[in-house]
Amino acid sequence: MTLPGTPTDPTEAAVSPPSREPAFLAVGKLRRPHGVQGEIAMEVLTDFPERLRAGDTLYVGPEYSPRQLKNIRSQNRGMLVTFQGCSTPEAAGELRNQFVYVPAAGRPALPEGEYYHHQIIGLKVHTQQGELLGTIIEILETGANDVFVIRPSNGREILIPDTDEVILQIDLEKGQMIIHLLPGLLPDEAR
Repeated sequence: MTLPGTPTDPTEAAVSPPSREPAFLAVGKLRRPHGVQGEIAMEVLTDFPERLRAGDTLYVGPEYSPRQLKNIRSQNRGMLVTFQGCSTPEAAGELRNQFVYVPAAGRPALPEGEYYHHQIIGLKVHTQQGELLGTIIEILETGANDVFVIRPSNGREILIPDTDEVILQIDLEKGQMIIHLLPGLLPDEAR
């Protein structure tokens, strides 16, 4: 039901207007220089890496510094990128460990019933009987389905699977998720 959009680490937080929609979305993290021509390895953090093309303006680091993408190519599970004006390994090395962003306004639309992670994190979770369980603070990506980590006002975190049987409704405008609480999902019931 959900697709990743941005990492959940607070150091990667995007600039967000009051509507909870970020102005920028992280699409990669620059790792290490590669070769002698100013290329740098980029860890891919987007489900849509094919949308990144030479000539695009990307925004790098916490200041969202605009940089024009000169070249991009796949390598193993990541990419190798070169920015205009970055032609040496030393220049590429100055970008190491910085996040790469794109404007959120240009993100691809998702099919009905699918959401970006940044849209889900922060939602209040209620049971179908109206009981507030807490707030979604993280999404764990597992092989079968995602798992929502809910922080209650007190007590241990609650793990809720992202399945049609459990997730009844997601209302982004109200900032809430309604779930069907299956037996054993609450930490106190697991004993």
